[in-house]
Amino acid sequence: MQFSARITDYQKNAMLNICDAELLGKKITEGELNMHISEGYYGEKFVDREEAKTLLQNSSIINMVGKDTVSLSLELGIGSENGVKTISDIPFLIVFKM
Repeated sequence: MQFSARITDYQKNAMLNICDAELLGKKITEGELNMHISEGYYGEKFVDREEAKTLLQNSSIINMVGKDTVSLSLELGIGSENGVKTISDIPFLIVFKM
């Protein structure tokens, strides 16, 4: 299982954009909702499960898309099921750690 991740600095916080690697470059649509999982936003590097865990644990703001990514985050206790939304059966979750 591979993930695609981009780390940026946002207002002095580590912001992680991470998705399931196979979703990179895809556009998902449901009704009027559209999401483009762009390489520019999510595509800095490919990481394995262990590196993804470390990135998820060490980031303050996380934008994540995909079944594997969201599942891993929930396994780690980052975010909650209640915050998970879906577009065309693809889950996404945004987390702000305090």
